[in-house]
Amino acid sequence: MSDYILRATAADNQIRAFVATTRELVEYARSIHNTSPVATAALGRLLTAGAMMGSMMKGDGDLLTLQIKCSGPIKGVTVTADSLANVKGYVYDPTVMLPPNPSGKLDVGGALGAGILSVIKDMGLKDPYVGQTELVSGEIAEDITYYYAASEQIPSSVALGILMNKENTVKRAGGFIIQLMPFAEEETISKLEKKVSEISSITNLLDDGLTPEEILDRILGEFNPVILDTMPTAFACNCSKERVEKAIISIGKKDIREMIEDNEPIEVNCHFCNKSYQFSIEELQEILKK
Repeated sequence: MSDYILRATAADNQIRAFVATTRELVEYARSIHNTSPVATAALGRLLTAGAMMGSMMKGDGDLLTLQIKCSGPIKGVTVTADSLANVKGYVYDPTVMLPPNPSGKLDVGGALGAGILSVIKDMGLKDPYVGQTELVSGEIAEDITYYYAASEQIPSSVALGILMNKENTVKRAGGFIIQLMPFAEEETISKLEKKVSEISSITNLLDDGLTPEEILDRILGEFNPVILDTMPTAFACNCSKERVEKAIISIGKKDIREMIEDNEPIEVNCHFCNKSYQFSIEELQEILKK
């Protein structure tokens, strides 16, 4: 089944929930970036979170960027998503290899180490909204949970899971974000906290082959969830030769002249989708005229 995000409310609108299945988009990201297993897990978790958080944006042109800069060997992860849950991203060092963590899982926390999570929301205003929090574990789900609590004062439960096959392709990927609304009653809050604490890991739920609908029912069944809609999510990059040309123009005449004087065609690589664009000397001369 293609990747999608389910959006729902529960407990008479006191709870809102987003549940995603993202295996195809994470596997696509793995294939184009040739990521190691731990880099696939880190990128896959942030892509899954980005898709769900992007789907929370209201405007058609709204853009969300999740950026992690860190001291660990992976160095950083960047993901961008729009309000239609189109998402793209990359890790700074896709080749990172680490032994499993003490619980035998991929050591995403070790790959990231200490660092900062930035959440940038560009909603077409003069300045984008930027929220920053320190990484609390580097496991990404806990870091986003902490971001919501510290920066947006929204009590949230975030779970993100990536399961790999033995040949290092992606077996399962997905996650959920469950949030309490400001008017949530104490009884609802305590019941939800208890329920979330009883849930086995998201990777177990994904490994059991549960759909987003079934995961929603497993977590919020007793709260009478109402599914509002489902929306497809996919890895999508909007780069093009025209956009790259604009980027070259922005570096200025002096640098473009130096490129022409080198008398070699140039190749520009898109970080997000790894696609390369070639520009001949003649094309660079045309750009210089512009």
